[in-house]
Amino acid sequence: MKCSPNRPMLALFAAITSVALPSLAADIGGFDAATAFGARPSISRMRLSPDGKMAVFLAPLPGMGSAAMTIDLTGGSKPRMALVSDGKPYRLQECNWVANDRLVCTVYGVIESAAGILPVTRVLTVSSTGGEVKVLSNEANATTQGYLAYGGAVIDWLPELDGKILMSRPYERAGRYGISVDRIDTRTGSAEHVEQAAGSAAEYLSDGHGQVRIAVYSVHPYLGDITSGQFSVRYRKRGSPEWLSLAEFDTIAETGFRPLMIDPDQNLVYGTKKKDGRWAIYSMSLDGSAAETLVYSRDDVDIETLLEVGRQRRVVGVEYSTDFTHTDYFDPGLGKLMTALGKALPSTSQLGIVDSSLDGNTLLIHSGSDEDPGEYYVFHRDIHQLEPISPVRLQLQGHPLAKVQPVSYPARDNERIPGYLTLPPGVTQGKGLPAVVMPHGGPTARDRWGFDWLAQYFAARGYAVLQPNFRGSDGYGDSWRGLHGFKDWRTSVNDVLDAGHWLVSEGIADPNKLFIVGWSYGGYAALQSAVVEPELYKAVVAIAPLTDFASAKGEWKGWSNQHLVDQQIGEGPHIVEGSPARNAGRIKVPVLLFHGGMDRNVSIHQSRLMDEGLKKAGAKHELVTWDTLDHGLEDSAARATMLRKSDEFLRQAILLAP
Repeated sequence: MKCSPNRPMLALFAAITSVALPSLAADIGGFDAATAFGARPSISRMRLSPDGKMAVFLAPLPGMGSAAMTIDLTGGSKPRMALVSDGKPYRLQECNWVANDRLVCTVYGVIESAAGILPVTRVLTVSSTGGEVKVLSNEANATTQGYLAYGGAVIDWLPELDGKILMSRPYERAGRYGISVDRIDTRTGSAEHVEQAAGSAAEYLSDGHGQVRIAVYSVHPYLGDITSGQFSVRYRKRGSPEWLSLAEFDTIAETGFRPLMIDPDQNLVYGTKKKDGRWAIYSMSLDGSAAETLVYSRDDVDIETLLEVGRQRRVVGVEYSTDFTHTDYFDPGLGKLMTALGKALPSTSQLGIVDSSLDGNTLLIHSGSDEDPGEYYVFHRDIHQLEPISPVRLQLQGHPLAKVQPVSYPARDNERIPGYLTLPPGVTQGKGLPAVVMPHGGPTARDRWGFDWLAQYFAARGYAVLQPNFRGSDGYGDSWRGLHGFKDWRTSVNDVLDAGHWLVSEGIADPNKLFIVGWSYGGYAALQSAVVEPELYKAVVAIAPLTDFASAKGEWKGWSNQHLVDQQIGEGPHIVEGSPARNAGRIKVPVLLFHGGMDRNVSIHQSRLMDEGLKKAGAKHELVTWDTLDHGLEDSAARATMLRKSDEFLRQAILLAP
């Protein structure tokens, strides 16, 4: 195997810096950490053309804007823009090739509507050189009522039919809503129905060759379109139009078989199902027997995802996370190849196949680690040649990043809580450092080992950072998830508090320089930690936090997921006891809040409630808002401001500490 010089690298760098990001601002030492770490990735969502000669990727523009850029991987030309979105309100979410000269892109935005803040998606097609833009999503017309928020999705790239796709699209006529499947010619925009819209159809799966084999139907025991979380699965035998019953699943109870991907060669569908309280991968036969087979499971963690490759979405393996993320390939030859590639690359701890050419000869590879945000490579299997394309975060090139160490610490009930400790670059034994505990969002999510721009920023500024996977986190099975971090908020928050106690007891953190920073549910956990133990953390930074359980439930009234939110948060004394906005008077340390005014996930009302409670309590605090941003604050300048103000705020708290 040989690694050739990076032919398109310089042209790629020039294109991105000229159209995507302003020059990095300099501070002492010539490196503005807030600007560099807050910048959105220079390159994301890269995909290969069917012939493997071209790639498309997304590059950030000022604000929430972005550009779809195409690059010739054979060299000799600069990247060029195919599509630009200014982020007002739409921003590019992803692009993929439907032919060697054509792309299909999904855009996402949040808009003001009669129903309040509404997330909206649309699917477009465009020439790879720019132009010939067509909207593939259905739009409202004289017979529709309301606004079509969901723009549909590609369910089959139809590799045998150049320029055509199968797409699920919502239809609404005279108050009746359903999802159909249409075969669309992206060059002409013409479409024909493959599956007629069915009122309760929620999802379809195709076999990669144009036949819809799986249909998922929502079961609605409630009024209107409010989902119960219960679904039935139907399937077709190969070549048959008849629908047969296959399985059921419940997203609230987390029971049953949920289909994910079809393997047409083996005539089966892969999906997830619980085994001994942990998610596992099963298959079910589509030959009429509906035979179920356990494909992959572990007795310590959930299996997180199936791995797929190429336009046919061929299933090639599974991924799961213990202390580190692991990939197991079903094909021994492919696993051997990835092991060999790992030996040829500098950062191999997170190595994966992103895409492949139609013939499977050219692979798009991504490699990264905890102290490497990642880089894209192209590998030619026929000549065993590996070529670098570009790093993911050009702003951080040449700057040392921090190592991330898996750790565990004891909770007050002696349970061991897993997490990740990041010390400042070059520091191997932390002693008496300023420190940040950083609980993740969700709560049904988890932190994983690898590069994290938020944790890396604080480490670069001299803090030790501990990210706990507290009880209520996802990935460790039912017993760890428990009643989630709402009904059983005390367990989750106590685990977050014990993370701080451990940092102090180990001598890593100076107890007078111990802080907590969190985003979304992590922001909630940060605020509630200051309610429960007002003296532990000396300052709180909460980004887009949930602060009041009752109002959070009310914000989803009338939405399709209303019942799911009601079930997750529940009823009882914890509604008041677990809401920091209702207990603001107990907080004794400075609080800094950030929130976007267009946040549909966690309304800005949550931060305003917290702001009001802290004002009444006479607490030192500040609320920073952006009118046009949503939950992710996907604006490089806004993120830089958030990082810089957070660091200044914590350093001021250090000066105020006794």
